[in-house]
Amino acid sequence: MHDTDFTAARTMMVDSQVRPNKVNDRRILDAMKAIPRERFVPPHAAALAYADEDVPLGGGRVLLEPMVIARLVQAAAVGSGERVLVVASGTGYGAALLAACGGVVTALEDDKTLLAIARSALAGHSVTIAEGAPAAGWASGGPYDVVFLEGAAEQIPEALAAQVKQAGGRFIGITSTDGRTAQAVSGMRAGAGLALRPLFDCATPRLPGFRQAAGFVF
Repeated sequence: MHDTDFTAARTMMVDSQVRPNKVNDRRILDAMKAIPRERFVPPHAAALAYADEDVPLGGGRVLLEPMVIARLVQAAAVGSGERVLVVASGTGYGAALLAACGGVVTALEDDKTLLAIARSALAGHSVTIAEGAPAAGWASGGPYDVVFLEGAAEQIPEALAAQVKQAGGRFIGITSTDGRTAQAVSGMRAGAGLALRPLFDCATPRLPGFRQAAGFVF
């Protein structure tokens, strides 16, 4: 595909997949039309970047389908200058969208292959890349106005809940208890954990390393 084809694909993605699915934040729509999504996948998968489905990245990881990532970013309702931690940020597409909405974004990832793509794709974007275990979060930069989990977890690690600001902070992510169905959720701090509410159903696969274990709480 040529650059002009990708430009047309971005417009089609927004008009046919994103806008009809209750995404009306102009910042997100404009960012999705402007940011070259094809740069956030391996070169051999560039033609799949605008499909209405998750794009496999290898190692059980995916680039979330456009409608899902757009609705999650809209639910985050990031204000200018708010501190955002993107957990399991993958190749950085969600981080780029959140930065375009005015967030001060840290993208946390530990997969070296995905990090290499992210460092290239995020050049020119106001995103700080941190390398570390996603389930542990990035406490040195917290607490955060928004902790944004870019994928599905069986349960939310206590460490991530602890990095959400007590007052006004929020968590955005996806939960999946059976590995087949998933539900986008938002949450606020409730003591040491999170009080979650459902947003919408999706089919996002679970992230490696986010299965239920001792010390995980809802």
